[in-house]
Formats: sequence, C-alpha cells, structure tokens
Amino acid sequence: MSLHPQSKAVLDMMAANPGKPFEEMTLDDIRAMRSAMPNGFALAGLAEQVARVENRTIPGPGGPVPIRVYWPTAQENLAILFYFHGGGFVFGTPDWVDEPCRTLAKHSGAIVISVDYRLAPEHRYPAAAEDCFAAVSYVAGHAEEFGADAGRIAVSGDSAGGNLAAVVSLMARDRKGPAISFQILIYPCIDYLDQSPSMKEFEEGYFLTPSAMHWFWKQYADQEHAQEPYLSPQYGVDLDGLPQTLVITAGCDPLRDQGEIYAEKLRAAGIVSWVKRYDGQIHGFLHMGAVIDAGREALHYAGQATARVLRTGSAS
Repeated sequence: MSLHPQSKAVLDMMAANPGKPFEEMTLDDIRAMRSAMPNGFALAGLAEQVARVENRTIPGPGGPVPIRVYWPTAQENLAILFYFHGGGFVFGTPDWVDEPCRTLAKHSGAIVISVDYRLAPEHRYPAAAEDCFAAVSYVAGHAEEFGADAGRIAVSGDSAGGNLAAVVSLMARDRKGPAISFQILIYPCIDYLDQSPSMKEFEEGYFLTPSAMHWFWKQYADQEHAQEPYLSPQYGVDLDGLPQTLVITAGCDPLRDQGEIYAEKLRAAGIVSWVKRYDGQIHGFLHMGAVIDAGREALHYAGQATARVLRTGSAS
C-alpha cells in the first residue's frame, strides 16, 4: 500500500529531525521527553470552539484522577464520550489531545471527558485501565454534576487509549456497569503478541515500528500477562455483551491488522462492529489534522457516528 503524499511529507519531516529511538530510552529520557513535549507533536491544527472547558479531579484507585471536561453547549442531559489519550501508556496528557477532544465534542454533541490516567513505567498494568474505569464509574454515578445523561455513555481512545477504551468496555461488562453504548477504537494496540502481516509490511519507516511498540508494551506490563484480556483485549474469549464498536485504522500502520481483526471477532460474536480504514495514512494521523486532512476527517466521522449511536441506538 502506498503512502498518502501528506503522510509521506510528515515522515520526511521526522526523518530530517530524528530523535532517540523509543526502544533505547531510559526513564530519565522518558521524563525529559514528557517535559519537552507538553502538547505532543502540536500538529492537530486550530481548536474548535466549545461552550465550556473545565479541569477537575475524581477519586481513583491510586489517588485523585485528573480529568478535563468539554461541554459542547450549555444544554443539560447531554450524552457522555470519554477519551483516553495515546502515547504507548508512557506519554500523553489531556493537553496532547485538547484539539481532538474539542472537535469530538462539537461533532458528537456529547460532553467529552479526557482522562489523565497514570503512566508507565512508574505505574504499571493495570493502573491505567483502573484509572479509566474509575473515571467512567464516577461520572456515571454523578451524572447530574456534569449535566449529563448516564444512560448514554461512549468510550474512545487512540493507540494505547484505544486499548484502554476496549478494556474499560470489558471491565464495565464484567463488573455489571456502568452501561456503555458505544466504543471507538482508533488504531488500537490490543495484542501484545501481534504477528499479523501489517507488523511485517510496515516494519520500518512508517513512524511507529513493531520494535518500538514492543518497548511500549514492556514499560506497561510483563509478557507473562500478554494474553490477559484486560491487557490484550484480542485474547478475550467471551465478547458477548460488549457495545457497538467503530474501529478506525490507518492503512500504513503496523497496528492496522490487529484492530481490524478485533472488529471481525466482535462481529462474529454478534456485536455491531465496523472498520473505517484511512488508506495511505500512518499511525497517529488523527492528531495531525494541520498537515494531514484525513486526521480532521476521521475526527468528524467519529463524532458524527457517536451522535447517531447515542441518539438513536444505531450508527445507520
């Protein structure tokens, strides 16, 4: 599959300014990169205007969990869309995904809640997942504090955040709530042991590499946990009772196949699930809307799909 010219331009820019490979980073390097990139790659483009944005904290299993709340309008009883940022479980904050969350709020009409979960390697599996589940549980139980409708909840995330969205859906089912109606998994990493064809096809030169992905996994969890569904949802034997699912993939991404395989497994289990692949795009394109048009298009598509599902119960 050939690269889209806009994605190739981004890769050329990165190649001209190479950094230290992820798999060679020490904890000091990780912390330095976090400090040097408070807003991520800053390629998302202009931020959409929403009615209100507020930083709060909610109780969590390891202490207070910061969240950022986006209200698209001043109306009450709005649906809720949680967003879990990517960054390989190691990097990322709500600042990294501020523009995408604003766009999702505007196009879904839902209150978007971005969760600042604990990061690895300081906090290992399942800390991130438990923080995200705690946030969903708290907001669902205190919906009136947010002007929200606890009966209309969706979860979403990109890359490691896509993993966390899938895991939260599993946890909510297994723990008897909260009820989640829809999940959006954006180029998710959901298979620690993935050996699918896309991992070979896009092994080098497409931003994310399989070796870097393996390094990210190791920061979060030991391989002995690799087939636990709360780490690798791909290994969930029982997929009954999960919500409708949209999987967004990038055509030139080593993670492409694992996301699409998961969507097919959900369909086989009777779950309404579909894939929206953006051919020629690279991992992370959703947050590069200033330079990759498909990034904005994918956000609009995800927001509109959320609006349909949470309003009518169906994406069609």
